Amino acid sequence: MNPVRASMCYVYVLRSVKSGRLYTGCTHDLRKRLSEHSSGESIYTRSRGPYELIYYEACMNINDAFAREKYLKTGMGKRYLKNRNKRFLALTG
Repeated sequence: MNPVRASMCYVYVLRSVKSGRLYTGCTHDLRKRLSEHSSGESIYTRSRGPYELIYYEACMNINDAFAREKYLKTGMGKRYLKNRNKRFLALTG
C-alpha cells in the first residue's frame, strides 16, 4: 500500500439521485465507503439512495478532515459547494 495514500483522510459529498439532498461524510477509504453507501450498508443513507459522488477533498490529518466536514455542513459550506459545483448542480438539479 502506498504510505502517502494510507495516511489520507477524505471528506466527501454525495447527492441523492431521488431527492437531490446532500450527504457529507469523512473516511479513510473513499472507495470502500462509497461502496457501502451504494449497497445500503450505511444506516444514514440506506433509505435515500442511490447516490452520486459530487465532491471530495483529501486531507493529511483526520482532525482537519473532520473540521472540513463540519464546515461543509454549515450554511457557508453549502454555499461553497454550490459555487464550486455551480455548473454540475445546475445540470442535474
